[in-house]
Amino acid sequence: MGAPIFQATHDRIRVVVVDADNIGTQLMASALKRCRNYFDVVALANNSAEAINKLKQHEPNVALVSPELQDGPKSGLKVLQKLRDSRLRTAPVVLLRTPNPQSIIESFRAGARGVFCRADSFKSLSKCIRAVHQGRIWVSNEDLEYLLEALTHLNPTQLLCPTGIPLVTRREEDIVRLVAEGMKNREIAEQLHLTDHTVSNYLYRIFEKLGVSSRVELVLYAMSRQDRESPSSHDLHTAVQPQCPTVPLELPKSLETNPRIVT
Repeated sequence: MGAPIFQATHDRIRVVVVDADNIGTQLMASALKRCRNYFDVVALANNSAEAINKLKQHEPNVALVSPELQDGPKSGLKVLQKLRDSRLRTAPVVLLRTPNPQSIIESFRAGARGVFCRADSFKSLSKCIRAVHQGRIWVSNEDLEYLLEALTHLNPTQLLCPTGIPLVTRREEDIVRLVAEGMKNREIAEQLHLTDHTVSNYLYRIFEKLGVSSRVELVLYAMSRQDRESPSSHDLHTAVQPQCPTVPLELPKSLETNPRIVT
């Protein structure tokens, strides 16, 4: 789609916008350019092939991706899956027109670090971009409840086999705990005196064993286990109920709920 909107500078958050609507991407890029939070929109894309090429070429900090692209209604999710399987450190945010349980779950399963409703304000989008860039997850209380509910119904996600034999080793449990605390692979490697490559291999095996497909699911899975096993789990469950909006949801530091939901 031509040259980047403007040249990136070192201290700005580099963003790629991926959407089926040419005008929509241009408007979003222009708004981000004018934002005082200093974003750099380094590329725009309208289909999955173009998006993947742009992501590899520019290696942005954050990618704003619509599920519906010009080559299909869910081709944007395929872009996220390709991004998840790559070595890129781009944090993807899915732009949803009408969030619902299915779209929320599909987005995070594909590897999203956040979901953003297009009906929300641009100020909220700015906060969302900065949150995922800082390694946090952008999700509302209601959306989080959808995710936890879905994870509790996944048959593979059991810490113990039917015979009572643990599915994960003690070292793998350590990895899960540190991921849930918000640590990145490099930090986990330093903490456990391992190499980054070894941590990546551990995570791959953990994903296979627990039936999850991303770090987000792994964190949420760890939370769901804590929810069932902790004596104070009722407090956490109550906090995500819509009828209790004044109770803040306590999350690991790797997760940040949408501030428009939590009061």
